[in-house]
Amino acid sequence: MGYVFDFKDARHYEQWLMKKRHRRVVELECRLMIDLLKPGAGESVIDIGCGTGVSIEPLLEEGLDVTGIDPSPYMLDIAAGRLGDKVELYRAVAEDLPFDDNSFNHACFFTSLEFVDDPSKALEEACRVAKDRVFIGFLNRYALEGVKRRLMGVFTRSIFNRARFFSVWELKRLARGLLGPVPIQWRTVCQFPNPAGRFMTAFERNQLVQHCPFGAFGAMVITLVPRFRTRPLAIRYNAKQSTGVLAG
Repeated sequence: MGYVFDFKDARHYEQWLMKKRHRRVVELECRLMIDLLKPGAGESVIDIGCGTGVSIEPLLEEGLDVTGIDPSPYMLDIAAGRLGDKVELYRAVAEDLPFDDNSFNHACFFTSLEFVDDPSKALEEACRVAKDRVFIGFLNRYALEGVKRRLMGVFTRSIFNRARFFSVWELKRLARGLLGPVPIQWRTVCQFPNPAGRFMTAFERNQLVQHCPFGAFGAMVITLVPRFRTRPLAIRYNAKQSTGVLAG
């Protein structure tokens, strides 16, 4: 199951999000999610580890049919208050999704893969229930902000004590270990701690800059390629008996 956010965690995240500069960061991250995922209006998506619903809002703005799951009832309560009846919310864990194969067009992890017990199993489940693409938004192991967060977790109690940080290369190996040589795209944002202001926002949105693998927030899209298992089919053949005399 991994780490389940308690009431204090949920309240602390909402308080963190109320700060204007933090909201700008989340908006930048969500914009990158939409740019990479490229969803079509009316398509369905499951947000795995949806938390308080912040990552669901931009999906709704794109006209998507969104389902959210999270193991924390406190996070789901906040999400329900924020989103109302616009989405279906379920309490469930990433490693055991209560949905049939190919139930959704897309699946998303928005900084939630860090908190599961078994990332490989969680990604396998996401690929099972999705039929087009899987998005992973992650806390970058090799970003300066990622190093700062891990050090902060050593000296003070922090949610980052519970997180597993990833790199672009680790997630590519994980995905291709499960799925084979599938197409993968990635970018990062938040190259600097405070991407505020018009110039910094434009800088962070530049695709050349986003191909630097050291931004604090990494984003990856895996395109799912159908694979078919085949087996030889035995064909029974009965030779006709010849009754005539062959003349040479």
